[in-house]
Amino acid sequence: MKGLVTKNTGSWYEVKTEGGKSYNCKIKGNLRLKDIKSTNPIAVGDFVEFTLSDDETGIISDIHDRKNYIIRRSSNLSKQSHILAANLDLAILVVTINYPETSTIFIDRFIASAEAYNIPACIVINKTDLYNDDEMQYAEALKSLYEIIGYPVFMISAIKKESSTELSKYLKDKTTLISGNSGVGKSTLINSLLPESIIKTNEISFFHNRGTHTTTFSQMYELENGGLIIDTPGIKGFGTIDMEQDEISHYFKEIFKTSKNCKFTNCTHIHEPDCAVLKAVENHQISQSRYNSYLSILSDFGDGKYR
Repeated sequence: MKGLVTKNTGSWYEVKTEGGKSYNCKIKGNLRLKDIKSTNPIAVGDFVEFTLSDDETGIISDIHDRKNYIIRRSSNLSKQSHILAANLDLAILVVTINYPETSTIFIDRFIASAEAYNIPACIVINKTDLYNDDEMQYAEALKSLYEIIGYPVFMISAIKKESSTELSKYLKDKTTLISGNSGVGKSTLINSLLPESIIKTNEISFFHNRGTHTTTFSQMYELENGGLIIDTPGIKGFGTIDMEQDEISHYFKEIFKTSKNCKFTNCTHIHEPDCAVLKAVENHQISQSRYNSYLSILSDFGDGKYR
């Protein structure tokens, strides 16, 4: 039987057939022996083949080819990856200016990973109801920065359902991953998109100004207006993996475009003479924060963190 993986608890997978029936499944033992370097060989969004046992539980025996997937460095095994989701039309990063703060390096690492796997990315700035004038001004500047580069940005307050209307229209008929730091309000956002859902939300730990995990596994939900969204556990870091050092600039749209004017075709945009990228940063045509994020990913290779 063929089915779509709609939930991954780590030990069990929920698989939904074309007929709409869902089964709890496990992975066939020898499937783990295949050359899959990720900590989770199967992810939400995968199409799989499975057989049913007498007790109506399934055994997954094969994974269909993926059109794409997005991964991050495993939090426990630095040389392994963790697949966040597969077969995506869009990857959304939910960010907050404060309560908690999302760093631009985190944003750029997520976007670069989406670019590396040919997944369109989108940014949602949440909790606008909490921001003072300075924070709102920064949020507007952040929105402008990424829209100029070419990424859609939505500013919302997820606790106000009406503020997610335009975002809901944008998600129509797409399979979308929703990710972000712990505590940025992913579950609250999904609740606003799915009025009947019962996703648990927790309050922020203001003492640390960081979120607490509320989603402990990945799960797919159907949107009322068509489309699917995948909720994932909150993540506190986003280590890039499976990137070649000389390709990093390709995943920064404005750096890649500008690099065509560099004197050297193998320019690293760090110290070379007549580097168009360095000149653009100096002239504020490329933002300093984006350039710093580019250098941050390059530094991963020097440290041997994710190789």
